[in-house]
Amino acid sequence: METLKLSEVASACNGTYNTEGEINAVCIDTRKITKGCLFICIKGERFDAHQFADEALEKGAAAVMIDEDLTPNGAFVKVENTTKALLALGGYYRSKFNIPVVALTGSVGKTTTKEFTSLVVGAKYKTIKTQGNLNNEIGLPQTLFQIDSRTQAAVIEMGMNHFGEISRLVNATKPTLALITNIGVSHIENLGSRDGILKAKLEITEGLPNGAPLILNGDNDKLATVKNDNFNICFYGIENGEFKAENIVEHDSTTDFDIVYLGNTQHITIPTIGVHNVYNALAAFTVGYFLDVPPQDAANALASYVPAGMRQKVVTVGKITSIEDCYNASPDSMRAAIRTLRDTAGNKKIAVLGDMLELGDYAETAHTQVGEMVGEYGIDYLLAYGKDAAFYVSAAKNSGCENAFLFDDKDALTKKLLEITNDGDAVIFKGSRGMKLEDVINSAYKVWEK
Repeated sequence: METLKLSEVASACNGTYNTEGEINAVCIDTRKITKGCLFICIKGERFDAHQFADEALEKGAAAVMIDEDLTPNGAFVKVENTTKALLALGGYYRSKFNIPVVALTGSVGKTTTKEFTSLVVGAKYKTIKTQGNLNNEIGLPQTLFQIDSRTQAAVIEMGMNHFGEISRLVNATKPTLALITNIGVSHIENLGSRDGILKAKLEITEGLPNGAPLILNGDNDKLATVKNDNFNICFYGIENGEFKAENIVEHDSTTDFDIVYLGNTQHITIPTIGVHNVYNALAAFTVGYFLDVPPQDAANALASYVPAGMRQKVVTVGKITSIEDCYNASPDSMRAAIRTLRDTAGNKKIAVLGDMLELGDYAETAHTQVGEMVGEYGIDYLLAYGKDAAFYVSAAKNSGCENAFLFDDKDALTKKLLEITNDGDAVIFKGSRGMKLEDVINSAYKVWEK
């Protein structure tokens, strides 16, 4: 981060300050205090960081930001609301740099697309990206503060649960290019319908300059309807779009395809499987085109992708092919996971599925549809865990999967999994983060590795 004066900080946040000074970083966690930083006292659900203001100063913070009536033992900036001020300060800081900034959102695939995109953009520019899932009003400004005089581009992921969130994020980010991966049903409980989700995602255009590229998935029924003469809309897809993926061939752990675009063709190999990842890589390549990344450089970058965490990571454990995909789950990503399992080589195909959370009234329908897909795709075994997982099981059985079992205990599920797996089988683990299916993964791996 480049140095800011406290007078700048106060002005950017419509606040006041007690004495002039300088900051060289922004921090919201006292465990990560660095000398010369600004410690912002955020109020969370379970704590109020104002109680750590003096501790932050003692640890080396140059100043603290507060919104309560207290007098810290050092320099401070006082604002109306520290959470809002954090985002405002991030927006002010971003405005100091004239660099290409990619903003991306979508119901599923955001983080993987962000990883692909940062690789492609990074093939030409020194690029920063959203770390982990820091894609909300607290996390996003922390990414913006990573920009400095050496930064040539940024790739910023935006998440949301309610109307207005992306609007606030994009106005701070000030992107030069925007990308929406798809419109599914994630957060439908808060947004009412897929049309509501589309409206919320399109808030990303509010911070986009006229004429800027707006890259959309042309195979998504909702995004395909988007029209806006203020932007340079470009569609990508397998069926529709100016940038199309053709000749898709999946191998055990890689996928080959050609990108056909504007009279050109570029061959691509990505070290992961699943047609959804073809879409993610295709989106990243399209971004690269608009940022003048040479196509072969983009292809080389995509080939270097390494799946992060438990995001559809394919590993061989003993003689079992395991697909770890427990970072999160929605109806769209769950269907993609079942499709991936179907297309993965294996003697038996076994799906270990946990609940999809935060679906509200849509939960029964969503879980039922996934269960139907398990049966229709010929999956040999379904081991389901959770309350709503009962809908998986009943629908799977009705659709032809006789070996569908429901568990309310992970140890019992693991015991059954170990009982039915043999060398050469393929297993996928998929569920919402809160289901913690990694407990099953870790227990099973200890046996399979022997």
